[in-house]
Formats: sequence, structure tokens, C-alpha cells
Amino acid sequence: MRVRLLMVVATVSCAAACVQDEPVPEGLSDQQIIVDFADQVVVPTYSLLATRIDDLDDAARALAAAPNSGGLDAAQQAWIEARRPWEQSEGFLFGPVDTFGYDPAMDSWPVNRTDLDLVLASDATFTPEYVANLQETQKGFHTVEYLVFGVDRGKTAADLTARELEYLTALTAELAITAHALAASWTESVDGMPPYRDLLATAGDADNTAYPSLTAAAQEILDGIIGICDEVANGKIAEPYDAHDAALVESQFAFNSIADFQDNLRSVQNAYLGSVPLATTSGRGLSSYVAGLDAALDGRVQSEIDAAIAAIGAIPAPFRDAISSPEAYDEIEAAQAAVRQLQTTFEGEVQPLVLR
Repeated sequence: MRVRLLMVVATVSCAAACVQDEPVPEGLSDQQIIVDFADQVVVPTYSLLATRIDDLDDAARALAAAPNSGGLDAAQQAWIEARRPWEQSEGFLFGPVDTFGYDPAMDSWPVNRTDLDLVLASDATFTPEYVANLQETQKGFHTVEYLVFGVDRGKTAADLTARELEYLTALTAELAITAHALAASWTESVDGMPPYRDLLATAGDADNTAYPSLTAAAQEILDGIIGICDEVANGKIAEPYDAHDAALVESQFAFNSIADFQDNLRSVQNAYLGSVPLATTSGRGLSSYVAGLDAALDGRVQSEIDAAIAAIGAIPAPFRDAISSPEAYDEIEAAQAAVRQLQTTFEGEVQPLVLR
């Protein structure tokens, strides 16, 4: 989602002969919802991401120093733990994560294994500058995943070469730098610009041209929610399923795809409720505003989020095998239907209510 400079000017006029003025639509009027979205959802998610990627970097370095099964298990688990806050951030891929290119730098896939093998076979020194200039499909989460899990989650410590371990630690160091830069962009000034947290939290201020109204900020949040629902149902699940092609499956090496998809839906849940259980934070969310206007709709949205997460969890694991197993097709299609229903509800009912 790209940052849009929204210039929204609402004008309502009525001729002198009008018998009765029409009410002016105001949209969202609760600023605390926007403030809490920034402070209780986005900032703690990115902070946790940076912390867990630091843990992944530590685990990779420990593995490189002593390549044994225990070290490999620890690195694999650290990758899974770091993956969770990242996937739970995909419901708000706007702002610095988009404008500074942090998303593709951290999470491009599929892995370019041909060029990756060329990198490993080269005599290049894996300096920070060298890694920073690599193609996005030769670094980030999924290249680290490939190195520590192997093609079929069958990597052993004995399989790891010295060159792979050297590359692994260079990649996790780069990933940590990027994660900390992303977290800082929301809380610190970057290139003379205010922290993005401040830009969002002051939506509606007279000098805020990015978010000239609370409704503009709410639109950004809703765009993120709707966008990730669409991506999960019609991209992450549909593309590999329709083609029956495991190479198109995200997080295929770690067999982590289903957990990824569920965490994507938890990012919707977190954005809507204004809380992040993984980071033990809580605030006011869009849910409180919707409930005040239509309690039944709010209850249905929360139920549909839970149903979509459960439907994804019902897909037989690993997803890379399920897409070519006819006995799993009903579960895959049921999961898609549940996520699409959630998207439809946000687009057709929540969005008009919040932005009215």
C-alpha cells in the first residue's frame, strides 16, 4: 500500500430555497482509534520483529561457530519465531515498509536458486555492501529459510557447507539491519521527515497533508485489511493451488505456509481490534467504532475472522503437498471462501460504515 497524499475537501451546499439541510457525513471521529493503531498495533509489531530477527541472527552465528544438530534446530526455530510478527504486519503494508522498499528486501519469493548457487560458488566476500546489493530474491527471509531448512525441510547440520554458513550469517545480519530500520522509521525522524507514527497519529490536523482527516487514516487501515485478505485468498493460496505448483508456495522449505496465512489473518484481527496478543498490547480498534453503530456487524466480523483462521488451519499440512492432493481440495477451497467472505464484509459493510 503506497502512501498517498490525500487532499480531501468535503463541500456541502444548499440553495436558500432548501426546506431542510442534508446532514454532513463525518466518518470516523474517534482519534484514539488511529493513535492506538499506531501505538498498540504497528509500533509493537515492528519492535517485536526487530527483536526476533536479532534472535535469528544470534542463532545463525551460533550455528556457524558450531555446526551441530542442536544449533540447526535453534536456527530453524528462530526463523519460525521471527516469521510470526512479520506475517502479522502484512495487514498494514503502507508507509515506510513500502516507500523505502523494506517489504521486498525482507520477503521476496520465490527464491532464485539458480543465481543463489552462483553466489555460493563465487569467490565474493560477503560484506554488508555486497549483500545489500544482491537481488531481493537472493536474500531476506526465504533465502535464509532455504539455507537452514533445505528443499524438503530435510537439511542436516552435516549438509551445511562453510560457504553456506558464511552466507547465512551475512544474510541474517542484513535482515536485522533492515528490521531495525523499519521499526525506527515509525518512531524516529528519517531524512528530516517526522516519525511515521506521528504522521498517522495526527491525522486530521490542519497541517497534515498525508492524512487530512481521521477518515483518510481509517481508509489506509481498511485498505491494508482488504488488501491482505485479497492477497491470501487470491494470491498466496490461489496461485500455487490453481497451477498445482509447489515452487509458487510461500515458506515452502520450512513447511510454514499455513502458519503464514493464519498470521496474515491475525494481522487483520489485530488491526481491527487494536491489539497484538503476540506483543501483549491492547487499545481501541475500529471494532469499537463499528460496534457503536452496528453491534451485530461487529460480532459477525469478529466471527468471520476466527472462521477464516480456522479454515486455513484445516488445510492438511504441508500446503506445498496439499495443492496437488485431491483429498485436500475441499479444505483449500473452503479456506479461500472464508477469506473472501471476510474481504467482502469489510469492503461492502465495514468500509461504508466507517467512511460514511
